[in-house]
Amino acid sequence: MATSRRQPRRRGGIARVLKILLVVAVLAGAGLAAGPVWRHFHPGEPDLAVRYRTATGAEADAIEPWLEIFDRSKKPVPLSEVALRYYFTADGDVPYAFNCVEAAVGCSNLTGKVVAMDSPREGADHYLELGFTQKAGVLEPGENSRGLQIQLFRTDHKPVKQAGDWSFDSSKRAYQEYHRVPAYLRGELAWGEEPGGHGHSTAAPVTRSVPELPEGGFFDDFNYRGPKDTALFKHGWLVRTSQGGPGIHDTWTPQGVSFPGDDQVPGGQVLQLRASTDGTRSGTRQAALGTKEAKFRVGTYAARIHFTDKPASGENGDHINQTFFTIGGSGSKYAELDNEYMPNGGWGSVGPKLDTTTWRNARAGDRVTSTTRRSLDGWHTMVIVVQEDSVTYSVDGKTLYRSGAQYAPRADMTAVFNTWFVDLPFAGDRAWDMKVDWFYYQSGKALSAKEAEQAAKGFRGGGVSYFDTMTAS
Repeated sequence: MATSRRQPRRRGGIARVLKILLVVAVLAGAGLAAGPVWRHFHPGEPDLAVRYRTATGAEADAIEPWLEIFDRSKKPVPLSEVALRYYFTADGDVPYAFNCVEAAVGCSNLTGKVVAMDSPREGADHYLELGFTQKAGVLEPGENSRGLQIQLFRTDHKPVKQAGDWSFDSSKRAYQEYHRVPAYLRGELAWGEEPGGHGHSTAAPVTRSVPELPEGGFFDDFNYRGPKDTALFKHGWLVRTSQGGPGIHDTWTPQGVSFPGDDQVPGGQVLQLRASTDGTRSGTRQAALGTKEAKFRVGTYAARIHFTDKPASGENGDHINQTFFTIGGSGSKYAELDNEYMPNGGWGSVGPKLDTTTWRNARAGDRVTSTTRRSLDGWHTMVIVVQEDSVTYSVDGKTLYRSGAQYAPRADMTAVFNTWFVDLPFAGDRAWDMKVDWFYYQSGKALSAKEAEQAAKGFRGGGVSYFDTMTAS
């Protein structure tokens, strides 16, 4: 009898324990689910904090926020899980572009997209959403990302008007905590206020796609303000101003280098190289942009280029040369790979034609070349694939010419785009433009035109307008 009386009490004890465990589990789950809500109503205890400063006024050539992110939590925070939004009001229907001038995490590891809001709010109808790649690293508890220097500008390069923009404050000339640049952690608001203040939301989900950047790569879709843009130099480019040839010697100037908006390209901006003349040497201007460092050799060089058969202004007939080439080394280790498009020919040869030439020794004239005689007016994907035993040139995926192992580059090279006159056959003002949508180099791999195009599309889709994951030679 004693045993039969104890058994029910044991079952009741177990039931009570199970109920307690169930309640604890429910409360724990509710607590986790309510985490973002709790943080929203406790802005004094955020996981992140953002500091902001700017040196611009209400009207400026570009919006220029400097930003810092602090990890205020007790756990490391991968920057790839963080996003920032800078809210502004666009001037008219002109598209905006951005670039990174400088970042302690590296501009290659910063992504950005300009987004038009479906429902504009106080001081904002667009925002720039900044994100980070996996290689941006981790913020340890109490650590600061240090400065992110950003430029946001109209693609027509006219001044921007910032008065009244949600995220703009001209009074903050030194870094200060700033709630009008909200930060998001794993897609949830973790700091600051969206337009309209507490309780309001843009209702647009935070971008969570983190692009994977290939090692040994260099990509640029030319989002710059002009030839004097600091970001252009910091991203590894030089505008040529030096003396010498080719073409009309000592006429290289930055005047012909620009980055106009172009609604015919997905990136919205292009590199434009203009060669202009009045028929005299003193009235001639040639344009070139090339990488600062000679660090390219075996791999794929790809660029989407717009060649033209007619001048932008003036009479046709110039022996104009629109070129995408690489060059490096000297003497017995000289290397040069040329794509030279001449719509009206040159050097006694008629056009339109594309000369693809691999040089081994410039002084000795040691080179091999092939000529493709057809018009290339319009956009084309130009690819040079360098392997240890060959150099292959192609246009839009069609192989044009392949040179053998004897002419494979024996030195690291720079990549260059230029537009220049072979000679000056007649008088009168005229100007010629060559455009470049993007340039992509991938070390050690032979990519097709389609693969290069897909890669460029993927970079842009992930908010990447520039990266350099190479090690300088």
